[in-house]
Amino acid sequence: MSAIRDSIYNNYLQTYSPSTTRFDSHKKSELRNTYNSIVKLNKESPWFLPITSKDSQAYAINLKENARELRSDIAELGGLEEDGLLNGKSAYSSDNSIVEVSFVGDDKSSSSIPPFEIEVHSLATAQENNGLPLPANKPALLNPATYSFDVGINGMNYEFQFTISDGETNKEVQERLARLINNSGIGLSAEVTEEDEYSALNVSSEATGLSTGRDYVFTISDDKTSKSKGAVDYLGIGEMTVSPSNAQFSLNGEDREAYSNNFTVAKTFELNLKGVSEEGKSVTVGLKTNSETVTDNVNKLVGSYNNFLKAVSTYYESQSRSKVLANEVKSIGTYYSQMLSDIGVNVAEDGSLDIDTEKLDSAANSAIDIQKTFGGLKDFSNSLLRKSNQVALNPMEYVQRTVVAYKNPGHNFASPYTTSSYSGMMYNFYC
Repeated sequence: MSAIRDSIYNNYLQTYSPSTTRFDSHKKSELRNTYNSIVKLNKESPWFLPITSKDSQAYAINLKENARELRSDIAELGGLEEDGLLNGKSAYSSDNSIVEVSFVGDDKSSSSIPPFEIEVHSLATAQENNGLPLPANKPALLNPATYSFDVGINGMNYEFQFTISDGETNKEVQERLARLINNSGIGLSAEVTEEDEYSALNVSSEATGLSTGRDYVFTISDDKTSKSKGAVDYLGIGEMTVSPSNAQFSLNGEDREAYSNNFTVAKTFELNLKGVSEEGKSVTVGLKTNSETVTDNVNKLVGSYNNFLKAVSTYYESQSRSKVLANEVKSIGTYYSQMLSDIGVNVAEDGSLDIDTEKLDSAANSAIDIQKTFGGLKDFSNSLLRKSNQVALNPMEYVQRTVVAYKNPGHNFASPYTTSSYSGMMYNFYC
């Protein structure tokens, strides 16, 4: 059962939630509040017929993830704290094609941190085991049987089993193994490449770099496996063709290295190495001014608002109640339209927000008191935050459903089934 649960969880993350942030982890008190909110919501909720449409199920899940993403965006800007949008810090890189940077430190203790220079000598790379090119549409030259091979990674050993049927082509076998590896969630990725009617199975590690004393990230072998042998040699996936390596760079002239291209410096800057520097040319990383930070946050907040609205609008034709949610979100922008207009943010006819860059920059640079000039921005973000929490808690509110019966007001009990009907969508076809 645990293997099925892990498979469901990995499939959910890969399909609906490819990116997560530190704000997706929660304290016990936060989880308890969420639970209590669910209980309260279910207590007064009427009974509905179960949703069987796959389109409606996918819509509900996507809606929840879009709301979660909006909340994470606001949280990243400091929107969960009092005046966080205005007092937060923002980092800059003089060359984003080489180094991208984001601020992850403490706003109060980071004001005096000086900028630093970084020169990237090489990027961290992953291990690759590129298989042999085989005639894509020719039958595999392996006897029909159940084969297996062992993968060693992160101190663990995993056995993969698969069956080759009579007449299966090389490409069919390779594609099936690629799916098997990608769905395993053990830190490997696989793909099938084609060239001149030949196909090859390529396996690579998701992690980059090497820890001290090791010269590989993973191994693939069928020497001591439990089923038929020979598939590893036939496919050519047992040999390492690209060795993993660490990122090499210098900070203020001091040579450093890292396992990954993504790491933090002084617990303040999160760096993402994107390219190699020209010899002798470094990238400057530091903190932006308060006015630059505010304009950055306004741009990001408006972008998150528009992205959420756009995601909801894609369901106008197939999900009638998506328009209800869109109108609720648009009403938030309309309610704060005067305040937004004063700082250079205008409400368009379709409900989206447009930024007058010159007016926004002027408001930020000329503001004597940032808190006073942009104070209404916190109220706007709080309204968006409440809406995102509501949608994430109960996306089924915006799915067209048929009511079976209404509960007797004031004389009912908490029912788990309203929420479990949503959770069950992720388990469909697994059990």
